[in-house]
Amino acid sequence: MTGQPSDLLKFIDDSPTPFHVVANTEALLSTAGFVQLKERDSWKTTVVAGGKYYYHRNRSTIVAFTIGNKFQPGNEFKVVGAHTDSPVLKVKPVSKRSANGYLQVGVECYGGGLWHTWFDRDLTLAGCVIVQEEDGRYSRRLVNLKKALLRIPNLCIHLQTQDERLAFKYNKEVHLQPILSQLEAGLNKENENAKHSSALLSLLAENLSVPVEKILDLELTLADTQPGTTWGLKDEFLSSPRLDNQVHCYTGLSALLAHSANIEEDTGVSMLVCFDHEEIGSNSAQGAGSPVMSEAIERVLGTFDPCQELLRRTIRNSFLVSADVAHAIHPNYPEKHEKQHQPGLNKGTVIKTNQNQRYATNAETGFLIRELARRADAPIQEFVVRNDCPCGSTIGPIISSKVGIRTVDLGIPSLSMHSIRETMGCDDVVTNIKLFTTFFQQFGALDKNCDF
Repeated sequence: MTGQPSDLLKFIDDSPTPFHVVANTEALLSTAGFVQLKERDSWKTTVVAGGKYYYHRNRSTIVAFTIGNKFQPGNEFKVVGAHTDSPVLKVKPVSKRSANGYLQVGVECYGGGLWHTWFDRDLTLAGCVIVQEEDGRYSRRLVNLKKALLRIPNLCIHLQTQDERLAFKYNKEVHLQPILSQLEAGLNKENENAKHSSALLSLLAENLSVPVEKILDLELTLADTQPGTTWGLKDEFLSSPRLDNQVHCYTGLSALLAHSANIEEDTGVSMLVCFDHEEIGSNSAQGAGSPVMSEAIERVLGTFDPCQELLRRTIRNSFLVSADVAHAIHPNYPEKHEKQHQPGLNKGTVIKTNQNQRYATNAETGFLIRELARRADAPIQEFVVRNDCPCGSTIGPIISSKVGIRTVDLGIPSLSMHSIRETMGCDDVVTNIKLFTTFFQQFGALDKNCDF
């Protein structure tokens, strides 16, 4: 990985779902010499100082870490946390539906998307499928059909009233159901008890090279087929689906891989955790509200010393960077930003602060990341929401309140957050990686020089 925007765009193009994010991350980690762990196994004789490891939960959340050669129990864990999921349309458990001569696919809204941006897009299907293999065992296969298969068409202007033209309104249950095909006479004779159309199942079976009857379950997501791209007079911007928050899965991974090349003098554990289900509140077995974070620290430390007192000391010595995209000022809506806090594209990573604890940043954690940014020569911006606007939140307050770890909230600024295509500045990707790499390399020494 070069850490360049072109690599980011390829990473996202290859990762239409959290399952693909984890699979592609695992491939890059494995190539760099990281060893896969399994949560069901004991790590006692496997995890050692100087080692590099990763494991997943549900194949949609991933934890990767290095242990410095000079690590001692009680030393710091340096964690970058991000999330693998984005607002999308997901195929319903019973998706077969038709109307007025069209074969459609029933979908459910996942998260808080700007759903109007999904109209008139060339959409495909991706996700995972449970199949029975030839030996009788069951496996989970990834699928990414890539081809333009689905579309949610707008209603033409001539069939709208004057009032309807003034404000685009839609019913999420009625108007977001995509077209897959035109109905043919034979399709009307389908099994009425089937959950999914035979055409959809046949398409999946062909892609997976299995008989249709071997497909036992599925979890599919609609995805935009248009690749990410750089644009602007100087190619200074990039646009892509799922920048929120695959960009920080990528920058965190890039930084961890760069750091992993030389951990001989490292005294701590450097860790990347990319959680699923942030967009819907994080309350799942693989979300930030689960024990994933606390168990990662406890299990790694426990291979050296299982003492609970040492665990408490370790947590107090540790630090989480909660990385999620931030709001750049919009040139057409500048009134939406507080006048003294107006982050711009290509001007650096944004530190997010909210005194009502929608973000976890405080004086101590803000100072530490600002000082690391100074050392990295990585520009920093500040964001606080207007008093008359609602404020989003992140995994930061969730993990800091459950684990007790010091946390800062930050992110690369973006436009069109939660649109099917979002926009960022190319320079911000590069400087964010520099900041995270410096965090892994220098946090321990900096923290020891602070008397807080």
